Amino acid sequence: MRRAIRSARNGVKSVPGPSTNPATNLMIADVTVRGLSFLFRRSLEKGLLRARFGPEKAKQIVEGKTMGHTLAGFAVSRLATRSVPGFLLVSGGLLGKAVLDRSLSRRESTRRGDETLEKIAENADDKEA
Repeated sequence: MRRAIRSARNGVKSVPGPSTNPATNLMIADVTVRGLSFLFRRSLEKGLLRARFGPEKAKQIVEGKTMGHTLAGFAVSRLATRSVPGFLLVSGGLLGKAVLDRSLSRRESTRRGDETLEKIAENADDKEA
């Protein structure tokens, strides 16, 4: 078993990255993973919205998110993944929001969500102008 582990480690050590500098290779991997994550997230958001609003409106909503929306989402996800108390805080907040939405009538909750997404889509129109 030890021989197999040693052999695997030696094989990994001999695989060069794009650069001879390991810090550069780490940076390249980080940028690649973050870029792919960004593309996956945008595709997922568009897919979820496309079912209700159609492809063009979904694109407008995703592209209309402000820097504040993006930074808030990043900060909340970072808080949730850094510690158990952070996870509990974020999960509790999301659960509370879901309970609040459920306490409203279905029509009222849907109307509020549609209004919010409409404002975000209008922001995309403002960016283009």
